[in-house]
Amino acid sequence: MRALVVYCHPKEGSFTAAVRDRVLAELESAGAELRITDLYARGFDPVLSAEDFERYNDDDNDALVSDDVADLKWCDTLIFIYPTWWFGLPAIMKGWLDRVFLPEVAFHMPKENETIRPALTHIGGLGLFTTCGASRWLTFFVGAPGKRLIFRGIGGLCARPLKKVFVAHYLMDSSTDESRARHLDKVSAEARRFIAARKGKTK
Repeated sequence: MRALVVYCHPKEGSFTAAVRDRVLAELESAGAELRITDLYARGFDPVLSAEDFERYNDDDNDALVSDDVADLKWCDTLIFIYPTWWFGLPAIMKGWLDRVFLPEVAFHMPKENETIRPALTHIGGLGLFTTCGASRWLTFFVGAPGKRLIFRGIGGLCARPLKKVFVAHYLMDSSTDESRARHLDKVSAEARRFIAARKGKTK
């Protein structure tokens, strides 16, 4: 199992960091090969610049993000850990997708009268661990755009069948020590279950 963890939070010591540490502990305990990209810590530039855009469809479109593209091609399991802001991904993580999920990397450009074709069929596991200030009801009333983007958008580019795990702490702004502790235990249990399911399919 080769897991790429994409982590996003501006403050070390946050609850999201505690979630990250639980997920990493389970991956390490299972003996997974592991790569982590901490978008804030590395100062990732999320802006799809004019230079990026000009070469978007070129053969060297990954020249400015070659390390990230190499990680994406390396992994067979992709895990996102971030706080949900305005019902979706933080801007820096959305920018990472804009710049790294390129044509002929994440998808193949369509031919006439066709749609894009998946290029991430080496990825058989997709995980999402997040926190939400809103309630579960309000999040799903709005449409849970972050979850939909990852599981339907990115998931549609991955292997079939695709193992998924989703764990969210809702009402984070009014959470308690007890609710956070329970949630971290749930993160560990769900990550362990997900890894076991992946290891059943991964040499």
